[in-house]
Amino acid sequence: MSYGAIIGDISGSIYEFNPIPKDIDFDLFEPQRGFTDDSICTAAVADILLSDNRDSAAQVMRQWCRKYPNPMGAYGGFFGQWIYNSELGPYESYGNGSAMRVSPVAFLNHDQPIEKALADSDIVTQITHNHPEGIKGARATTHAIWLALQNERSDSIRVVIEREYSYDLSRTVNDIRPDYEFDVTCQGSVPEAIICALESSSFEDAIWNAVSLGGDADTQGAIAGAIAEAMYGIPEEIIDKGKSHLPQDIIEVMERLYTRIKPPSQ
Repeated sequence: MSYGAIIGDISGSIYEFNPIPKDIDFDLFEPQRGFTDDSICTAAVADILLSDNRDSAAQVMRQWCRKYPNPMGAYGGFFGQWIYNSELGPYESYGNGSAMRVSPVAFLNHDQPIEKALADSDIVTQITHNHPEGIKGARATTHAIWLALQNERSDSIRVVIEREYSYDLSRTVNDIRPDYEFDVTCQGSVPEAIICALESSSFEDAIWNAVSLGGDADTQGAIAGAIAEAMYGIPEEIIDKGKSHLPQDIIEVMERLYTRIKPPSQ
């Protein structure tokens, strides 16, 4: 699975540096949209876990990113250096790149204890994002998806994530939207993306919420989309439109994910 993250990424891709004017009236797919580093890294995490390459997670991540050196939106500065220098280790990042790529962890561990899911989250996160806030953002995203896959209600998910990660999820999308600005930190974007999913009424609504905040639109769309997929599933026609924006190797690794686990009810 994790088409939710990828579709959220694609839908927000053109608004990352050109925010939509605080509106949810937009089409999820337009010709100028495309996949970004969020989708590439999500595919890499899926490949790491599906192939049981946890011990070589950094190598697999680099291989995927080197294959796509110029994605729409480009790579972050430190991450871009890390990709091409195999001598570099983690660099104390607390950026939201840790959270946008982690959704395959939750889906593949949907039938395992949460402790196993969080352990796998740490493995694929700490290769780059070893700052406590970077680890926390990935864990919180993993945990929210995992809870949704257990059919927990939004209110229950909210309580757990607030308790375990000290995120303020009491705000509404309408509270956040007017003054929200671009923020690539986990602490300044992950709680907002989680709120966008928990407040939604459908998969599409979660992405509309996330992109409409006017922040790091593709990444917040990826985080909210992954949680929303676990909550609602994704209509088949939306998956098909998402695939039309993807290269074959990303589709193939996503399809391998879908064969390993039972999708949520549509």
